[in-house]
Amino acid sequence: MDMVQHISASYGGQGFHLNAWVQADESGMDMTLLNELGANMGELSYRGGTVSFSSSVFSGYLRPEYIVADFQLCFYNAPVLRRALEDCNLSFEYTETGRRVLSKGTVIIEIKKSPGSVRLVNHLRGYAYTLEGNFE
Repeated sequence: MDMVQHISASYGGQGFHLNAWVQADESGMDMTLLNELGANMGELSYRGGTVSFSSSVFSGYLRPEYIVADFQLCFYNAPVLRRALEDCNLSFEYTETGRRVLSKGTVIIEIKKSPGSVRLVNHLRGYAYTLEGNFE
């Protein structure tokens, strides 16, 4: 993946809109967060199992580990995710248009996918966002 994504997020009753340039492959992920005018708002890197994140805007507000985990849940190979989540005593269900993570039968994360968007709702942590881009 090497593309711009528009992100609409909500947490604690507040809404946020920003863009992200995402470069991801089997070796890791790099993400640059941009405001709607194109100014850099932060950078995230995930390589070799290590997450680094720098942002003067979002430091203390965003957990970079959650961003990486959410990205993996949305886009990584579903059978591999299922095995990894089962090792954590979680269930993982997936179809072509959606994915769900369950804990003891209760849905904690829902993901709905279409060619132009991915919607993630984290019921456990109380946040949601929609990624818009060309995901075909």
